[in-house]
Amino acid sequence: MLSCSLFTMLALYMQQAFAQTLVEQPKVLIEKINPELDAIIRADAKVEVIAEGFEWVEGPVWVESQQMLLFSDTFKNRIYKWTAQEGTARYLEPSGYTQAAPRGKELGSNGLAINNKGQLVICQHGDRRIAVMDAPLDSPKPIFITLANRYKGKRLDSPNDLVIKSNGDIYFTDPPYGLEKGVDDPKKESAYQGVYKIAKDGTVTLLIDSLTRPNGIAFFPGEKSLLIANSDAKKPYWYIYDLDRNGNLINGRIFYDGTKAFQKENRSPDGIKIDREGNVFAPGPGGVWIYSKEGTALGRIKTDLITSNCAFSGDYKTLFITANHYILKVDLNPN
Repeated sequence: MLSCSLFTMLALYMQQAFAQTLVEQPKVLIEKINPELDAIIRADAKVEVIAEGFEWVEGPVWVESQQMLLFSDTFKNRIYKWTAQEGTARYLEPSGYTQAAPRGKELGSNGLAINNKGQLVICQHGDRRIAVMDAPLDSPKPIFITLANRYKGKRLDSPNDLVIKSNGDIYFTDPPYGLEKGVDDPKKESAYQGVYKIAKDGTVTLLIDSLTRPNGIAFFPGEKSLLIANSDAKKPYWYIYDLDRNGNLINGRIFYDGTKAFQKENRSPDGIKIDREGNVFAPGPGGVWIYSKEGTALGRIKTDLITSNCAFSGDYKTLFITANHYILKVDLNPN
């Protein structure tokens, strides 16, 4: 039999371990602002932690052909994959910085997307470019083809997020977050933060140079309008733009002003995803905000974690969220 003192010590250890587990579990709840939220996500929606232990996760994309989620760990210069059958594994390293000289900060990949050819397209912070992985999705290798790294002879800052139009055009944001000294880095070559388009023929076009910190980017259904998040504490706005016949951006205006929310909770707009009905899922202050296509706040997947981006499963029944060093999976209720 265990001695009384040994039994007491064991019980105390188990109590402390259990308490530590409780502390480390992220707090997540569904906060309803508008009754329309019920058609998108239930108040009792199941939220799971499916992976953890990363430094800063970003840029998730669901790959339907492989039934896997890919996401970036920007500080570790890696892309990981997650599948329901096998869990998490390293997928690609290096993912965003391929030079020999050591460097820090957000040097790895960020936004990820799958193009019309079934290839992985990557926002590479460290190499300051948009690149495509020159290898099959089921046999990844750190071999890259540059799609864009300069505009009018000047190097890009650090491509952050991207969205691919059905015709193959790539739209991407280029804030300074991947530069080691940010906007004040002496290696920064442009006096603005841009939003660009890469056409099918490889032509790079500057679409906007007026946003202070362009970040998340996504098309509304029909691809007639585009949403861009501005990750600036002084201008925490989501902007909407119409597209003209050439795919350029016109008629810019504020889709949602996050100033009040930002004052309460210290986080600004980040990544964006839009579902088939035009509902916007936007990581920002206090979790992932959900807006109607008209810009009405419907609710929030509220969490004490810093959320950076999200991605839908192929059937839109699941939302994956990159949040600090966690990956969350949330059940949705799509139409």
